[in-house]
Amino acid sequence: MTVDIRVIRAGQMYRYYLRETVVGDGRRPARTPLRVAQEQAGVPVGRWMGRGLAVLGLAPGEEVTEAQLRNLFGERGRHPDADRIEADRLAAGDTPKKAFKAGALGRRVMVTGVDFVFRPQPTIYLLWAFGDEETRRAIEAAHEYAIERVLEWIEDEVAVIRYGKDGIYRVRPPGGLVAARFRHYEARSGRPLLHDHLLLSVKGQRLDGKWGSIHTLALHENTVAASALYNEIVAAEVCEVLGLATEPRTVTPGRRPVMEIAGVPHELICWTARRSDQIAACLTELEHEYVTAVDDDGELKFLPVVSERARAKLNQMAARKTRPPKRKTRPLAQLRAWWKASAILTSGVAADIITSLLKHARAAAVAIRARVAAVVDVALAAVDVTATVFVMNEGGRFHRRHLLAEARRHLALVLRGRRRDPGLDDRIVAAAISTHCLDISEPTTTIGLLSDYRLYTARWSLSDLPARRRPPTPAPDPDWQPPANPGEPAAHRPPGQDAGEWEIPRIPLQYERAVLAGAVVREKLRTTTATAVRGRAYDVVAHQRAAMPEQLLAPAAADLENDEQEPEAGRQEAVDLTALRALRESRTDVEALDLTADRLRRLQEVFTKAADDSRVRADRYPEQDDADAARPVHQDDQQAHHPQGPGPHRGREASP
Repeated sequence: MTVDIRVIRAGQMYRYYLRETVVGDGRRPARTPLRVAQEQAGVPVGRWMGRGLAVLGLAPGEEVTEAQLRNLFGERGRHPDADRIEADRLAAGDTPKKAFKAGALGRRVMVTGVDFVFRPQPTIYLLWAFGDEETRRAIEAAHEYAIERVLEWIEDEVAVIRYGKDGIYRVRPPGGLVAARFRHYEARSGRPLLHDHLLLSVKGQRLDGKWGSIHTLALHENTVAASALYNEIVAAEVCEVLGLATEPRTVTPGRRPVMEIAGVPHELICWTARRSDQIAACLTELEHEYVTAVDDDGELKFLPVVSERARAKLNQMAARKTRPPKRKTRPLAQLRAWWKASAILTSGVAADIITSLLKHARAAAVAIRARVAAVVDVALAAVDVTATVFVMNEGGRFHRRHLLAEARRHLALVLRGRRRDPGLDDRIVAAAISTHCLDISEPTTTIGLLSDYRLYTARWSLSDLPARRRPPTPAPDPDWQPPANPGEPAAHRPPGQDAGEWEIPRIPLQYERAVLAGAVVREKLRTTTATAVRGRAYDVVAHQRAAMPEQLLAPAAADLENDEQEPEAGRQEAVDLTALRALRESRTDVEALDLTADRLRRLQEVFTKAADDSRVRADRYPEQDDADAARPVHQDDQQAHHPQGPGPHRGREASP
């Protein structure tokens, strides 16, 4: 995700934001005014945003002062100009108590806001870092426009004020919300990273004029949908203004592909990803410790595989362990000169490509737009969205916000950087719910009746996919002995490999199964619907196949008149694993493959064989019986082992 969220509390956390975040993540000198500290750091001043500014007597784009930040976020939710209001009331003869109450926005709260961090895709801020001034201003304008659109969507469809007993009443803030935006230019590693902190106040005004607090849980629940909307808008704006196009790239095998600007070398992304490399190396070590952790009796603490849930928690631990100290901020002009010189010397990309990066991206965009037509079919998009969400969510249950986030990802994939019609994502979600989803809600509370909290599942079953079955518990190894030192691995390693070099068993990622599920459902619809609908379906897929390497394209459809003829000699019918490997190396989206029924069957066999191989490798590690009540229980222990099949068992080898 490119949008993160963090709660802001009055007290020490607010002081952290006032000391570092508002001055470009630097270290603000003591007793230095905010404006002076921002000028010394070379970052712009904060700006107010949101429709709720009109109620407070502020205007969008006004400078955010230190006193206003202190009142709204540090003084438990007071009016930004509470000092002026209180002074005016005292001058008018009010008591100090009434004057103080006049500057309050309802009841005082400890959670005063949330911090949304917006950052564009790496290829976008690389163009921003290496481009000329015109390119930089265009990308920053697109970045700001995307933030404004996301904030409007939060105001209209996400933010709610709860009131009444147990918060049974929920209402949208009709006047909108208030937020302060602060811009940063670099990451902790010193590499370019254009991103904005949007400090969103939880205070909102109800229809009766009283002030209440925004339900922060609703903001957390819709962060993924907000991230998908921001990614889609910022890429479309940058592409339309600068004449570019996007392409899907598979960064991590088995995970969802990301949409990046075409023509920007992936080596430049690796040049900026110093933190990612550090986190990946630390994550490998933590996974090794996880699968070999034993208690005092020499028994494994956890299941000897790394689930997706455990992997996410270990990734957070790795990010904290490898987090470097913050650097002293520098002016943007100096940073851009240093970034370009560093990229030329250390990235491995030719200097002429870096100096003319926008030109290369435009040339790639011309080739893509000449071959790829922006065709959006709402009915087929609903199929893909429902199949992916159904597989990706535990138990096949999901809410509307999951469909909305996936619909926005689908549009970004299909449109390749073009703007879309407003409300097209909502139309796809509506089609998915009405055609392919079954409402299984059993509301026992008032909130369960709301449309945002209705629970859905898919109407059809993916019977063609291998079922998720628990691998058999391996028989205990009579030669296995518990390690004398708890730090030693709890299982045999292959000969000739040291600790950290052996393959760590992981549960295959769910997105692999989601891709296959969408292909299975599309194939069912193509073979069971009318010819006109099938023709439209193949037209929609054609634009994805157009931008693929020639060796990866599916063979042309057979002619019905010559259907009885023998196939040509040498024609390849099985799945081309070499082509699949080339597809992965080219970082092209796996979903772009047009899978026929015969290819689906062979691909399932490949996936099933890989899953069986992974279970054989996992059998090398002793697994404790689930019914053993004496096993120590850890907070992060996996409650159940649900391998997502089909999907190849992929293990990452650690660096020696």
